Amino acid sequence: MIDLPVTPLTSIALIGAHCDDIAIGAGATLLELTREHPEIVVNGLVLTGGGTEREVEEKNAFAAMCGEAEVRLTVADLPDGELPHHWGDVKGLLATFRRSCEPELVIGPQRRDAHQDHRLIAELIPTEFRDHLILGYEIVKWESDLPTPAVYSPVASSTAVRKSDVLHECYQSQLDRHWFDREAFLGLMRVRGVQCHSRYAEAFVVEKSLLRFGRSASSVSETL
Repeated sequence: MIDLPVTPLTSIALIGAHCDDIAIGAGATLLELTREHPEIVVNGLVLTGGGTEREVEEKNAFAAMCGEAEVRLTVADLPDGELPHHWGDVKGLLATFRRSCEPELVIGPQRRDAHQDHRLIAELIPTEFRDHLILGYEIVKWESDLPTPAVYSPVASSTAVRKSDVLHECYQSQLDRHWFDREAFLGLMRVRGVQCHSRYAEAFVVEKSLLRFGRSASSVSETL
């Protein structure tokens, strides 16, 4: 497996339909990113849960995952499970969020997620972040909708365990769900680790990216 180095990141954007989506899909990656780059700005948008205990849980989780990094988190109050019926509101919130930040990397749901809320957001993210690297995270759940990922983010064993701890410490409202347990979260990260010669990893779907072999962005644009 060949590594493709990422240029130093100063700002990232993370988007979720529900409080805990980001932590489940990219929590370990976020833990490692903010540990290695404490100066990074973490921009977050969650479309549901605002004004409830879920917002408190989400803010606590971001604080636990992001360390010293600057966090700019917005939790909106659209209805859970009904985002397709509020297409205009979702589009508007994403547009406002896009204007508030200029990230080098965007992480959100992937298009083939079976949950209608996740899928809608995945479809709309590229309409706002048109010239960004967008990674689609996976969320383990009842539906058999895990993707075939193309990008892997190896994480240390301690980071994988910490992600599981954060999920259980911060999202107390979800502990009664049969799939919300340490074995499920660690198990999926272990499988993704096997697939990239690591102990643990998170995996993502990427729809479009650029490879530059010794050519700068300016030299490429001159050929257009």
